[in-house]
Amino acid sequence: MRDIFTELFENQPADPMVSARRGARPELRKRFYARAHVGEGAGEGGYAVLLDGKPVKTPARRALAAPTPTLAERLVAEWNAQQNVIEPGRMPLTRLANAVIDAIAERGPEVSDEVTKYLGSDLLFYRAPTPPGLVALQAQHWDPVLAWAHDALGARFVLIEGVVFAEQPKEALAAAHAAIPKEPWRLGAVASITTLTGSALLALALSWDQIDADAAWAAAHVDEDWQMQHWGRDEVAIARRDFRFAEMQAAATVLKHVR
Repeated sequence: MRDIFTELFENQPADPMVSARRGARPELRKRFYARAHVGEGAGEGGYAVLLDGKPVKTPARRALAAPTPTLAERLVAEWNAQQNVIEPGRMPLTRLANAVIDAIAERGPEVSDEVTKYLGSDLLFYRAPTPPGLVALQAQHWDPVLAWAHDALGARFVLIEGVVFAEQPKEALAAAHAAIPKEPWRLGAVASITTLTGSALLALALSWDQIDADAAWAAAHVDEDWQMQHWGRDEVAIARRDFRFAEMQAAATVLKHVR
């Protein structure tokens, strides 16, 4: 069965570095509008994004609209930032909005279950046995999130040394599952952050205002940063991370403006 997260998020336009490595030359549509703006008042689906007064449509031909005017303004800013051509790869908030409107709004329980599956093998559970410096960094970045999950959600998870899978207590998974937002936009943001970081716990902590986007992103890359610190920088990996961080910021924007 096809993973819903792959369908919703991973089959998005490739970032510039990936396209360059593949020799891809995507045909981008020329900018055809003078101004993007928010429609007056909340219509069906929320506050609509308009191009020269005409509504923007999602890939499923639904209206591109946000549940709050501030989020709609953020969407409009992406469209106004386009220059001679429209580059979907540089419009992470619009891509997330498309996923929410076209899929997540209708498949909420399925998406929530997928987040719970990530919880079963969350990044934060699997700890390095050595070296001591990496062990300390993982504890520094990850332990506060686990402590919050225990104290606030009642979810006590088991830590594993190494990478061999171990099942987590069903009670802990159920407690964390109950904390996953049901509102489609917030659920979409949590699902996106989960795929970007490999950690549903980081996504939940961000959605509960227990951590900010920068801290969550740093926590998700503890191992990678340790490797680069000791073995040198990987410029291609850094460029890809920057692209993905823009997607992380888009999801964090949704969490900030949709309550």
